Amino acid sequence: MTANLVAVFLFIGVVAYSLLGGADFGAGFWDLTAGGADRGRQPRHLIDTSLGPVWEANHTWLVYCLVFLWSGFPTAFTAITTTLYLPLGIAALGIVLRGAGFAFRKATLRTGEQRVYGAAFAASSVLTPYCFGSIAGAIASGRVPTGGDGDAVGSWLNPTAALGGVLAVLVCAYLGAVYLNVAARQQRSPALERCFRDRALLASVLTGAVSVAGIFVLRQDAPRLFHQLGHRALALVVLAALCGITTVLLLLRHRSTGLRALATAAVALVVLGWGVAQYPYLLGTHLRIADAAAPDATLKVTIGVAVVAGLLIFPSLALLFLLAGRGRLRPAPQESVPAPPPRDS
Repeated sequence: MTANLVAVFLFIGVVAYSLLGGADFGAGFWDLTAGGADRGRQPRHLIDTSLGPVWEANHTWLVYCLVFLWSGFPTAFTAITTTLYLPLGIAALGIVLRGAGFAFRKATLRTGEQRVYGAAFAASSVLTPYCFGSIAGAIASGRVPTGGDGDAVGSWLNPTAALGGVLAVLVCAYLGAVYLNVAARQQRSPALERCFRDRALLASVLTGAVSVAGIFVLRQDAPRLFHQLGHRALALVVLAALCGITTVLLLLRHRSTGLRALATAAVALVVLGWGVAQYPYLLGTHLRIADAAAPDATLKVTIGVAVVAGLLIFPSLALLFLLAGRGRLRPAPQESVPAPPPRDS
């Protein structure tokens, strides 16, 4: 029972990072495809102002997940890190490059440097979620052996892992576009609202198409996951599809009420479906939660720390996102001291 409760806490972090970190990565995806300096100036400015107050807080959930995994389930942590160290290392490098690119491109004044830092931010925003998605696919398809030291290449370069990586990028793009569409409406920018509405619709269609194609991939490459998604997790999958379809209808009718909540619910239900389909195994097809758990005393301390941390941190995070959503954290314009224009060099 205690081990299952720790697993629930762990999966709460997975869902939270999928939503918050996912929207963060998705905004970077649209930064990559925003166009040249002139055409992409306004979309990139909206991305900067939307991400600026919250981008560091979003990735604290990754630390939360790692701490819970190695504290609560050290056997699974060892197996995952000794098998999937290549995608994990690439993802870690991508997060570092992404953060540096996002921070430095706003601080530099030279156009050439801005392009380099912007490219690092945008490219890492695609590479990192792909790696995380491929890790999820590798685990779900049972390619991580209990003893660790599995196939360092084949474990994450296979059909299910590739499906997970592509879906992760598309889902992040979908979330980012929906959130930015709502942000543009709040800033009363019809042009940007149309821009990200079209991108959200495109991401929705592509995500749906890849999901349908993924049915055939899972049937051949991950039969247990395919079976459980169609049985135990079927209700969650259907609800996710309904939320996604409703989101598309709202976008087509230019409605924003409930748009972010529905997009969030669609993605959260997909991630929950994966967790339910995988239960009671931590490594997809083997290593039960109870067998991988740390000693009961460690699990109880982990739960206690999580509860105390939640009571202290959740109100602060809620206030942060509330203020950011209302535009209270954007820097005030400096009319008296105009910013110097970028210099080519």
